[in-house]
Amino acid sequence: MRYFKKIKNGLLLLCFFSLNIALAQNPEEESVKINDTTKSSTLLKQIGNGFFPTKVWNFDLRYLIKFNQFEGFRTGLGGITNDAFSEKYRIDSYLVYGFKDNRFKYKIGGGFRVNPKTKTWINLHHINDLMETGSSAFLTDSRTFSFFEPRLLNIDLFHKHITSAVSVEHEINSKLYAKTELSVSNINPTYTYNYVLDGQAFSNFETTTAKVAIQWDPFNLTKTEEKQTTIVNGYPKFTFQYTKSFKDVLNADFNFSKFDFRTIHKIQHNKDSHTIGTLSLGVASGDTPLTHLYHAYPNNINKETILQRFSVAGINSFETMFFNEFFSDRFSTIVLKHYIKPFHISQRFNPQLVLVTRYAIGNINNIERHQNITFDRLNKGYTESGFEINKLIFGFGLSATYRYGAYHLPNEEDNIALKFTFNISL
Repeated sequence: MRYFKKIKNGLLLLCFFSLNIALAQNPEEESVKINDTTKSSTLLKQIGNGFFPTKVWNFDLRYLIKFNQFEGFRTGLGGITNDAFSEKYRIDSYLVYGFKDNRFKYKIGGGFRVNPKTKTWINLHHINDLMETGSSAFLTDSRTFSFFEPRLLNIDLFHKHITSAVSVEHEINSKLYAKTELSVSNINPTYTYNYVLDGQAFSNFETTTAKVAIQWDPFNLTKTEEKQTTIVNGYPKFTFQYTKSFKDVLNADFNFSKFDFRTIHKIQHNKDSHTIGTLSLGVASGDTPLTHLYHAYPNNINKETILQRFSVAGINSFETMFFNEFFSDRFSTIVLKHYIKPFHISQRFNPQLVLVTRYAIGNINNIERHQNITFDRLNKGYTESGFEINKLIFGFGLSATYRYGAYHLPNEEDNIALKFTFNISL
């Protein structure tokens, strides 16, 4: 814990130093930039990116309110400083509270820019928060935002983590973005769990990890009009990430490594119809605890009837797969979605039918090391298909999904998932 305290104090000093620099900025320059951000089109674009801008601080809309099975409602404030604060330094922090677990969570972070042309930043942060067990986020996904995260509503398996990290992000060119991170974490599952290794049972543990992530968008196009540069998305897109955990470095307990990959491809049939496919895979080797294994994005609540399981469908999640049903140290998923031309019933009522098929396969070594928790292997191949009818009213729609193949369940009702969908864009 002494390492966390030292790094935490350093982060506080960084934030204090950045704040003093912001107070010394030219107020005339700040007012010019802020006047631009108050234009309605710019404001909507900022909100679409997940931020509500103010004079020197952009509030991050992700922290306002959320819900999950462990915390209940979770609410707070957070965000990041903007260019009116400083073009060379930034603060990136949040404070939230969970009403069910009665705990505050927070992030203290900041960064400084090394090279404006390549958008190279060095960042520091200290986080005390929760993370979903079996999740594996890409470092480069910090650039993306979603107004609504449907799976979050149903997640119940979290682990607490206290993490201090330093990262470097660098834009090699407009099509290639890289980010690296070194982090030290203290991890404590919120559920009863032991990872047994060499005769020792670990109910909580520490890790020291290094990550390298690359986002490659080779078909993106850059357009410049009236001194404004915009990026037009091209497909396919590729994301790579390598993670290495070092045992005995800063008291870390395990040696393991992970490789993650994702590619997204979109075929535009016409302006109203397209097909999009997402391929994801991950491989973990070494002494990997459950917290760092893979699930296959399940989104089905462990309740008895269809109506009790009625919730909100995710984007690429498996709607009929129950939470905590499978964990793997190697897995792959394919999600195909075909968007049919919307039904133009009236000027404001244009529902759209989407056909969906998902497939997952995986496996796990040394399953006996994971104690006090029960789950299955994914080695037989998991298949589900269904449809969505989106934008019926206020962005809401309905979906129906059916589970079939090797993991078809004896009770027919358990193979069916009926859910809301939610789609909104600015």
